[in-house]
Amino acid sequence: MSTENTTRVTIETTVNAPVEKVWQYWTQPEHITQWNFAVDTWQCPSATNDLRVGGKFTSRMEAKDGSFGFDFEGVYTDVVEHKHIAYALGDDRKVEVNFYAENNATRVVETFDAENQNDVEMQRAGWQAILDNFKKHVESN
Repeated sequence: MSTENTTRVTIETTVNAPVEKVWQYWTQPEHITQWNFAVDTWQCPSATNDLRVGGKFTSRMEAKDGSFGFDFEGVYTDVVEHKHIAYALGDDRKVEVNFYAENNATRVVETFDAENQNDVEMQRAGWQAILDNFKKHVESN
């Protein structure tokens, strides 16, 4: 995929939890399956995560009624514990996630290359909904 015409999208949230907890909930499969979906009619029944440069991750995302599903997967290109994660998706789109410790809260800033099949604003809204679900999961546990 050519990156010259790629639209980069940035979303963010502030989670009311220390960066160590936020990192753990972002990276551990038993937590990923609890938040990695945009709406309550979807689920993430399985996830794997080999959190190291060159390591792979997968998350199965599917409608609870079984009507549609897909695997979200990629390979890590950079990992700095409690600070930064970067990865390439299967179609070579790039994603970066930065974690900023701010007192007893953590600002999570995620930037991704938009794909060309769906409207950019729809993608932004979907990724933001997942990030908001992540915030809700961390703060309620």
